[in-house]
Amino acid sequence: MTTTRLTRYDRSMLRLMNDRDPHREALHATAGRRRLAVAAHAALTLAIVALFAHFFLSRAEAVWAAVVAAALTLPWMMAQGMINRATRGLLELRERALDERQLAERNRVLARAHRITTGLLAVAAIGLLVTAGADGDVLRNYAVSALATVLVAHFVMPSWLAGLTAQDEPTEEEAPAL
Repeated sequence: MTTTRLTRYDRSMLRLMNDRDPHREALHATAGRRRLAVAAHAALTLAIVALFAHFFLSRAEAVWAAVVAAALTLPWMMAQGMINRATRGLLELRERALDERQLAERNRVLARAHRITTGLLAVAAIGLLVTAGADGDVLRNYAVSALATVLVAHFVMPSWLAGLTAQDEPTEEEAPAL
């Protein structure tokens, strides 16, 4: 940790992210369970983005899509919380609450996520330009949706990567002797 003093908020968030409650701990104790949480979060994110795209692009009355998307927000937040707890708050805690190893891991995750979302943005731009050559209405109809989707991916990609790359906690047999 840095020499900056932790605020009451920092201490409470650090305590929350490092809570060793065995019931909650079991939800993300293994790599498979963390992958499942990331997959659920990705599926919920995709569903919410698709529902909002349908709501805004549909010529028919599609209020149901916005209502379903709003209803999916609670499970989405729960999956995000599971990822945050699995990573011990790697992306949620302030820098002053992280040690050097965690700061290095955070920087690796953010750099990798940036590279992936840059690639997604390039694919979206190229895809829109190629399809616009065939149909001039593509840019007008789908550019905002494609860019909004890439923006959402840019927002959640660090969490997904952190959840996928988080290491298992050492068991008592594996714990280093002090």
